[in-house]
Amino acid sequence: MQPTTIHTDLAIVGAGPTGLYGAFCAGFRGLSTVLIDALPQVGGQIAALYPEKVVRDVAGLPGVTGRELVEGLTAQADAFGTRYVLERQAVGLGDDDGRPQLTLSDGTLIDAGAVVLTAGIGTFTPRPLPAGEEFLGRGLSYFVPDLGVHADRHVVVVGGGDSAIDWANALVPLARSVTVVHRRARFRAHAASVAEAKRAGVAFRVNCEVTRLVGDDWVSHAQVGDDVLPATSVIAALGFVSDLGPLAEWGLTLSGRAIEVDRRMRTNLPAVYAAGDVTEYPGKVRLMSVGFGEVATAVNNAAVALDPDASLFPGHSTETV
Repeated sequence: MQPTTIHTDLAIVGAGPTGLYGAFCAGFRGLSTVLIDALPQVGGQIAALYPEKVVRDVAGLPGVTGRELVEGLTAQADAFGTRYVLERQAVGLGDDDGRPQLTLSDGTLIDAGAVVLTAGIGTFTPRPLPAGEEFLGRGLSYFVPDLGVHADRHVVVVGGGDSAIDWANALVPLARSVTVVHRRARFRAHAASVAEAKRAGVAFRVNCEVTRLVGDDWVSHAQVGDDVLPATSVIAALGFVSDLGPLAEWGLTLSGRAIEVDRRMRTNLPAVYAAGDVTEYPGKVRLMSVGFGEVATAVNNAAVALDPDASLFPGHSTETV
């Protein structure tokens, strides 16, 4: 059977917030767009790991959950007929007479006028909890896509970063109890978030670790130092290991695990652009809001490269109403 070939003006690799906004920018310019992601849903890391976390650094939105932000960005992209190709990884990049050719993990070929890479931190894998890995899916989890799953449970959150404390704060109103276990007395999380957790009644066990999980079909207790704590949900927020995966083999100029780009967000490969956390250039600031600006720059420069008679400035969205 011949592999499926999809022809499009623009292929965006990475369906996180930056990629979704890039699809909107492309659609606004009248470009057909395919949005590709290895995950089964759009939203990237924020949807997979932090859907209930409140995002506060997007202009005009004092506070919005990751889920709400992704829903809004998806609605913007959907308005222009973006085509989603999910649960398939972009594994190869070729060239056909100046047109990028993306090969996906299932053999699908994407023939595009230009490619924009918005892969974020790349492929991410949670750091495992050394004790109790056999309870994964049976009370042990590495992220919280649905707060309601932990309702009325004794929750033990392992870790000292923002994710650990944010989840603890979010679960206090729902859980029977919430305890944060951290191997140090000092937290990487924002001090204000830690203070909020203490005021809300979160228990803290510091300078110790979870050494064992106990239970039958489901975890019931956690060994913490010399104590055994009730634990019907254990959330290990120990960070993630990430890498660029196949992108690292495409011949892109890299700076560590990031792709070097110029002021137009062009990579060293023809018709291939990049935007968001995956990029590097002097003065780079890794914020979601910066990624939105970068992908708008990438898409509009790609639009001009595809049609030299086109204007770089796309016009104001208010003019279309």
